[in-house]
Amino acid sequence: MDDKTGIIKAICISEKRGTAKTEVAKARLIEDFGIEGDAHAGKWHRQVSLLSWESVEAFRARGASVENGAFGENLLVAGIDFPSLPVGTRLSCGDVVLEITQIGKECHSHCEIYKQVGDCIMPRKGVFAVVKQGGTLAVGDVLVVN
Repeated sequence: MDDKTGIIKAICISEKRGTAKTEVAKARLIEDFGIEGDAHAGKWHRQVSLLSWESVEAFRARGASVENGAFGENLLVAGIDFPSLPVGTRLSCGDVVLEITQIGKECHSHCEIYKQVGDCIMPRKGVFAVVKQGGTLAVGDVLVVN
């Protein structure tokens, strides 16, 4: 692997906003909408959230007990440094094509993670994307930076 390819380590969705995301083995991504069954899907610029596995592992190494999906991420991917990619970068996996629309986000109210350990990585390390072409993703699939 190089910095242009990554492995999907977890796919997480939540049925309602403000609730914890749960892991699923695979997900169907719908063009210009997001992940089927995820509360954050819709016709807007943050349809899918991505976070690097390495960022979460480094956070865990600081003593935080966090589950996959705890930061609100839909896709947890090993091998890609998402914040280093510019807005407009496309990512692909099989039929699925994502386009990065936003890097990081403001954390308006400190989440449970922040309250537990005094920090949250999603505002600095997470990225958001829209679905340019739909399809199915599964844990273990390879995601490629185009």
